[in-house]
Amino acid sequence: MCQKRNKVCLNYYLSVMKPMQLKNVVWKEGKYFVAQCLNIEVSSFGDTKEEALKNLEEALSLYFEGNVEPEIHEVEHPELGVMTIN
Repeated sequence: MCQKRNKVCLNYYLSVMKPMQLKNVVWKEGKYFVAQCLNIEVSSFGDTKEEALKNLEEALSLYFEGNVEPEIHEVEHPELGVMTIN
């Protein structure tokens, strides 16, 4: 087992875990695209949608590398809505 200071390495974690499907949302904010994972409180950004998603994937890899017991929230059928607050 690969360990660094009592933390499981990402490769080991992924080898013993079944593949996960994490939901994300991407939007344009100013001149950047923001990618937010809905299952884990991790986000990233980039100049393009593709770059934002690539950066999100890297950020998620780093998150899993640094967490022995990651907190993953189940998100089913997310919907985008608009709310007006007075």
